[in-house]
Amino acid sequence: MTNFVIPAPDVASIAVSGGGAFPVRRIYCIGRNYAAHAVEMGHDPDREPPFFFQKNSSNLDSSGEFPYPDKTSDVHHEIELVVALKSGGTNIPLDQALDHVWGYGIGLDMTRRDLQGEAKKLGRPWEIGKAFERSAPVGPLHPVTETGHLSEGRIELKINGEVRQEGDLNQMIWKVPEMISYLSDYFELAPGDIIMSGTPSGVGPVVRGDTMEASIAGLGSLTVKVV
Repeated sequence: MTNFVIPAPDVASIAVSGGGAFPVRRIYCIGRNYAAHAVEMGHDPDREPPFFFQKNSSNLDSSGEFPYPDKTSDVHHEIELVVALKSGGTNIPLDQALDHVWGYGIGLDMTRRDLQGEAKKLGRPWEIGKAFERSAPVGPLHPVTETGHLSEGRIELKINGEVRQEGDLNQMIWKVPEMISYLSDYFELAPGDIIMSGTPSGVGPVVRGDTMEASIAGLGSLTVKVV
C-alpha cells in the first residue's frame, strides 16, 4: 500500500508596511455597518444588531489584480478598514478590546452580488457570493504603534479615477471595540484574526479593465486592476 501524504496548506498572510508578514487565522466580516449602506441595501440600520459572516483566509490577495470570477455577471466593490488582532479570548470587555489590536489596513470585500442576492432570497448562507477565490484584495498592514487607533478619517474608493464610495470611519454603526467585544461573545478570538469592518454607501459593479483605488486616511492607498 502506498501512503498518501496530504501536504500542509500554506499559511495565509498579509504583508506588513516596512517589511515582514502577518499570518492570518480567520477573517470576520461585519455586514451593513454604515447607515447609508444599510439603507442602500434595503435595511433599517436602527433595528439590526451586528452580524458577521466569514471569508476564508486563502481568499486574501495582495497581487494588485482581481480576476473577474466565473458564474456571475454582477461583481461589486466594497472598501473596508481591516483590523488585525494580536491576541484574543472570549467575553472581552469593551474597555479592553483595543488592547488586542495589532494594526490596521485597507481591504476590498469583492462580492458576487447576483449570487448573494439569490442566497438571501432562499435564506441560505452568503459564502457563494462572498468567499470565493481572491475575493479579498488587501494592502499592507500598519502597526497601531505607528498609526494609533483609527476611529475617524476619510475612507474612499475610486473606479478609473471617479469617486464611487466615500465616507468617514466615524460613520461606522458598530465601532472597532464593539465589534471585537461582540465577536468574542460568540467566538474565541485569537492572534491572526482579521475583522473587515464594513463598507460605506456607493457600492457598485466592476468590469474587466477597471482600476480600483482604495484609500483610508493614515493608511495610504491600495490599487487593484480588474482582469
